[in-house]
Amino acid sequence: MRTEREHRDDGAVFEAAEAGDPHAIVTGRGPSGPMHLGHVLPFYLARTIQRETGATVYLSVSDDEKFLAKGQSFASIGQATRENLRDLLAVGFDPERTRIVIDTADADVVYPIAVRLSKHLTPATVEAVYGEQDTVGLQFYPAVQATHLLLPQLVSGRQPTLVPIAVDQDPHVRVCRDVAAREALPVEKPGALLGRFLPGLEGPGKMSSSGAAPLIELTDSPEIVADTIREHAYSGGRSSLAAHREHGGDPTVDVAFQYLRYGFEPDDDRLADVAADYHDGCLLSGELKELAADRISEFLADHQRRRAALGDLEDELEPYRLTTAERRAALEAAGVPQLG
Repeated sequence: MRTEREHRDDGAVFEAAEAGDPHAIVTGRGPSGPMHLGHVLPFYLARTIQRETGATVYLSVSDDEKFLAKGQSFASIGQATRENLRDLLAVGFDPERTRIVIDTADADVVYPIAVRLSKHLTPATVEAVYGEQDTVGLQFYPAVQATHLLLPQLVSGRQPTLVPIAVDQDPHVRVCRDVAAREALPVEKPGALLGRFLPGLEGPGKMSSSGAAPLIELTDSPEIVADTIREHAYSGGRSSLAAHREHGGDPTVDVAFQYLRYGFEPDDDRLADVAADYHDGCLLSGELKELAADRISEFLADHQRRRAALGDLEDELEPYRLTTAERRAALEAAGVPQLG
């Protein structure tokens, strides 16, 4: 997976990886509905980093925040959480190096640590970063998010931590870094790897479930993917075949090409050839869309196969849950008193 990115202290993680030292990746999902292509790619990026570097990956599922922010019932959020968890498991993380933390299910760890961190977050700070919040629950949530980002170090000791996220999630990292600098905890400030959004089919911008533009769902068949790309993907081609052959297309704005570039064409040389052929007019817009649809369909078929092979969710999820010893270690490192 490629990511056009900015960064903040991301070098420490890769230095640790080269030295064979512990390091962690943190990312997450807010479960308010089905996952689409734009949702799942960051998790495949985290899996790739894990496979290449041996990183421990923490996946935070913020079902509480979605309940507060989306106006949905606990029942609907719970159903979305269960379906999203199946998609996360289908990505193929190493269970020995991956922990999935669900806010409401792991409140025994998340909540007391968030309470400790919250004393460094004033209402003025939250409003300055996030704007005015509708409820006190949303005002408190940045402390929960900071807990997510610091949890790998609270469980397993001080280590570089990287958060690969889209740019709209960067405030969470900035707030956490400020809290980590103020709180006397055995942690380093997490670094950020800021990626651009996977564009929506209509062109620049992010693929969004809340918009009117078509989406590519993780459940889509090859026929649906092909139809969606063919009919809706913004083209960088010319208005006529003759003009395209003469002047060529613009791959920098063509959505089909951008999808190949973001992760569906792993061969950089092949990608460069596709861009050159399109720019020179040798490759037509329809042919480029067909190529993108084929690659996306192959990706989805693999994901769907792994998802379908999953058994009972509780059984599948168990190897990824925090152990009793890990829960105790996190609370002890955070200075939270424990009963028993």
